[in-house]
Amino acid sequence: MILNYIKIAFRTLRKNKGYSFLNIFGLAIGITCASLIFLWVEDEVSFDSDFSKQDQVYYVPTHQEYDGEWRTFNSTPGPFAEAMKAEIPGIVKASRTKHRDFLFAVNDNAINSGGRFVDEDFITIFSLKFVEGYAKEAFNNPEAIVITQETAEQLYGKNTKVLGKVLKVDNTDNYLITGVIENLPKNVTFPINWIAPFERWSGDKEWTNGYGSFFADTFVELSPEADFNAVNDQVLGLLEKKTGDSDSKAFLHSIKDWHLRGNFENGKQVGGRIDSVRLFTIIALIILLIACINFMNLSTARSEKRANEVGVRKAMGSGRSRLIFQFISEALILSFIATLVSVLLLFILLPQFNLLIERNLVLGLAEPLHIIFLLGITLVCGVFAGLYPAFYLSSFNPVEVLKGLKVTQGSATFIRKGLVVGQFTISIVFIICTILVYQQIQHVKNRDLGFDKDQLISLNVNGTMIEKFDVIKQDLIHTGAVSSVGLNNSGILNGGNNGSNLTWTGGTDTEDILIFFRYISSDFLETAGMKLAEGRGFSENVAKDSSSVLITESFAKLMGTGSAIGKKVIRDDTYTVIGVVKDYLFEDMYGQSDPVLFFNYLGESSYMYLKTNPNIEPNEMLSKVEAVMKKHNPAFPFEYSFVDDAFNAKFRSEQLIGKLSQLFALLAILISCLGLFGLAAYTAEQRSKEIGVRKVLGASVAGIVKLLSKDFLKLVGLSIVIAIPMAWYVIDNWLQNYAYRIEINWWIFVIAGFVAIVIAMITVSFQAIKAALANPVDSLKTE
Repeated sequence: MILNYIKIAFRTLRKNKGYSFLNIFGLAIGITCASLIFLWVEDEVSFDSDFSKQDQVYYVPTHQEYDGEWRTFNSTPGPFAEAMKAEIPGIVKASRTKHRDFLFAVNDNAINSGGRFVDEDFITIFSLKFVEGYAKEAFNNPEAIVITQETAEQLYGKNTKVLGKVLKVDNTDNYLITGVIENLPKNVTFPINWIAPFERWSGDKEWTNGYGSFFADTFVELSPEADFNAVNDQVLGLLEKKTGDSDSKAFLHSIKDWHLRGNFENGKQVGGRIDSVRLFTIIALIILLIACINFMNLSTARSEKRANEVGVRKAMGSGRSRLIFQFISEALILSFIATLVSVLLLFILLPQFNLLIERNLVLGLAEPLHIIFLLGITLVCGVFAGLYPAFYLSSFNPVEVLKGLKVTQGSATFIRKGLVVGQFTISIVFIICTILVYQQIQHVKNRDLGFDKDQLISLNVNGTMIEKFDVIKQDLIHTGAVSSVGLNNSGILNGGNNGSNLTWTGGTDTEDILIFFRYISSDFLETAGMKLAEGRGFSENVAKDSSSVLITESFAKLMGTGSAIGKKVIRDDTYTVIGVVKDYLFEDMYGQSDPVLFFNYLGESSYMYLKTNPNIEPNEMLSKVEAVMKKHNPAFPFEYSFVDDAFNAKFRSEQLIGKLSQLFALLAILISCLGLFGLAAYTAEQRSKEIGVRKVLGASVAGIVKLLSKDFLKLVGLSIVIAIPMAWYVIDNWLQNYAYRIEINWWIFVIAGFVAIVIAMITVSFQAIKAALANPVDSLKTE
């Protein structure tokens, strides 16, 4: 019986090649979209999942209250890790960590590599696996360093034992390799290429031993028996116990949430990447639904073609349940073929999809989970898409069918129209949301940043760059490729150093206001294109302005009315304000500028910024800059970044949503159009005799096209009416996540509606014109 159903299914496929193609291709596109999203979602939710202690490892951020608002920072004081381990039952391991970038040099081979200074417990917390050396002995030597296999191969080549070798770091310090660990997976929140004892970094820094500075990334491990809520409650109160202040509270953040749920507002967790995961999971289901709707529509629309078969089968004794099983089996076969086509499409499209999302996803057909997914999606699509047609076709009355009476479609026609409306409603919502997401991204990108990001490049400060700054600056400007050079302790787009407990002229209750600190050279403002609102900038003579500061406009407002020039700021020492810088954006591109205090000090510099000449080709400019840097800092490789690229990276999540929305909007429209094309072809075929009569009676081609198109355009018009409030609700909720956002303009909806009508017209008109141009003799010769 099963074999017979399969034969009938393939016979039906051959007999209706066009409709079979539309069904299979539509389902294949839907399954391909769902599969691509599944691979991306799988990658997102698998972050940090390779670490074995999923229920025991936690990161320790802090909520800090400033001016009545709680902010969340990824840092704790230095002694806090040991205090938690010593005073809170349930915490069995704790480690301070501090991220650093090192230059490793072995003979002529030099690489920059990121890693962390850590406490010994870090090795146990993350169950790091040693391929050379032993975990218990790794930090016995204060000059120890443990590197990954990849780092060892980059420095010494493959199959080389490196244990006990001395590694030159930053061309100044020697470290002893005491271990090699397995490479961490790419999808980890805190990647490392090396670890070294924390004391090697903190040894001469007395400020790391107190509770006044929040600087350490802290990780803890709970015992398997520990009650998370009880432990977390104690962590929440420990900082206040140590400092006497209630405006800072540490808390435990689970390893399971580091990547997906890392956003906090006013001390509350508010989601993160998980929002995008949920959004695109819903989109995948919607596109699958659209593809299944195509199948249902085309199957029920062509029911008359199967009516005689159903009548004969029922007359021969076939029960309704057998007919339902037959039609669902046919749908499953179609779905299986669509899945095979989808796998082929995935092989073709996955490399391009990886470029789009900047990942390296692998199809992995040998993985059980992927096979289960494909089989599951085949089964679900086959059953879901075939269920209604199966029940509908099996309900035909054999007496009426075999007498040659016309099958009355009744409710099927109504349902079919409803499904078409549903398809185009979803497609129009996609179109509207895609336009508005793009507008929002461009709106923020084009806002006044308070500095000029174009033609601005950044170099990491290392080696003797600070000591030779004046000479490097002069040589760079002398090349003609650079017009200005400046130093800063922080990335221009980053939050950087901050603190509170300052006082200033005209301020009240200033101790709880968060101020950001920048240590800059006198040329930095000019280099970055920042403007002074009043006063002057720093002098090139550092000693002259050693007790002077610059502030931003938002800081000046905190000083009350009148000019801020000459007012005092007290932070350990007393400083005089000599200039007010116009506010500029950093860290949160959607928010407002926080108050910033600038010091004229080069010693803390971490970044050198270069304003380049726009009239020189980038390759030529970089070549000239590299020559200067090689001359004055030859031991370090020349590495740079463009600030506008870093700025664009700030919108990676929004751009991903925008790109995927565009892609899946196009695919949703394509699937909808395939279904509409099939229905239009069926309608033209069904009304061929009517069209022939009308042409004989003198109807024009335009009149016939209008006749066949108007019913479909009415459905699209209804879709527009339904889609507009839905799209407005969806996008308005999404925009609420951003303080700086666009207004939703009415003309967006008009454009989306117009596009939908044009697409529908093109799709339907092809079949309508084809029918209108057909010779009426062919359709009427049997009458």
